Amino acid sequence: MKIKEIQEEIVDEFSMFDDWMQRYEYIIELGKNLPLIKEESKIEENLIKGCQSKVWLQGEQNDEKIVFTADSDAILTKGIIAILIRVFSNQTPKDIIDANMDFIDEIGLKEHLSPTRANGLVSMIKNIKMYALAFDAKK
Repeated sequence: MKIKEIQEEIVDEFSMFDDWMQRYEYIIELGKNLPLIKEESKIEENLIKGCQSKVWLQGEQNDEKIVFTADSDAILTKGIIAILIRVFSNQTPKDIIDANMDFIDEIGLKEHLSPTRANGLVSMIKNIKMYALAFDAKK
């Protein structure tokens, strides 16, 4: 699936819930299905700076696409990174770099996070895009 299609699917899923408590519960559920980073990859260089919680992110190139794994020590944050990985894993560096992030506003995620978690979300996106830039530069 293309990034835009996955984003639209997520927007549809979030629109099924009546309130933010249900959405938070859904985000936590998504975190339980996160493709986890290997324990030996939970190192300083994979730690995302700017997050209140600890979030580790790793991207590996698999043919022309980047496959992301991650983990967090906070259940809500784990769900947030799971959403981002669902959107960006198994995509080409160029598609990740060019991706529009409007779906985050469409589901209302940023406005329903504390300022420190919202900063963490921005840092997660930045790290994913940095992986894409790095892999794209290797071509």
